[in-house]
Amino acid sequence: MELLRGLHNLKTEHRGCVLSIGNFDGIHLGHRAVLSRLFVEAQRLQVPATVLTFEPQPEELFAGDNAPARLSRLRDKFVQLEKLGLERLLCISFTHKFANLSAQEFIEELLIKQLDVKFLVIGDDFHFGYQRQGDFNLLKEAGKKHGFEVVDTQSLLQYKQRISSTRIRDFLAVGELQQAAQLLGRKYSITGRVG
Repeated sequence: MELLRGLHNLKTEHRGCVLSIGNFDGIHLGHRAVLSRLFVEAQRLQVPATVLTFEPQPEELFAGDNAPARLSRLRDKFVQLEKLGLERLLCISFTHKFANLSAQEFIEELLIKQLDVKFLVIGDDFHFGYQRQGDFNLLKEAGKKHGFEVVDTQSLLQYKQRISSTRIRDFLAVGELQQAAQLLGRKYSITGRVG
């Protein structure tokens, strides 16, 4: 799997992809549903399946020390995404400057000009751009105008509750490792350096 760190590393050969955007924290079963659709479309269109994620995660920039604990570091995400067969991971530095891009600039500069997105798969709660003003409907309009399709994947539910990184963190906080593992689709593990 190819890892691209930063927009400055995008080259002409990286144009044309099927894309999904998000934190992908933990690479849980809900993320896998999004990725499954991504892989189908990438194969159909014969372009690389690409995930765009951020470092730090947006909430870490805005909430600082009050941001929720991560389920996975970038390295762990890379390993899990590679195991699932992702072709390309683009990690963008999430700075105040990037956060201040308007939704329209995000679409035109990043999705169209730099990535030439052919198909976009997003979670049903995805928002983007300055003050999270961009949403699914804005992306659908842009897709019609610029020739790419946009689909949202409905949240995957388990026992009528949405599978999410937040729910997994809640289970881990109270020691419910089996419930966390059910949502992750694997046992929870953590990696790091012992100092």
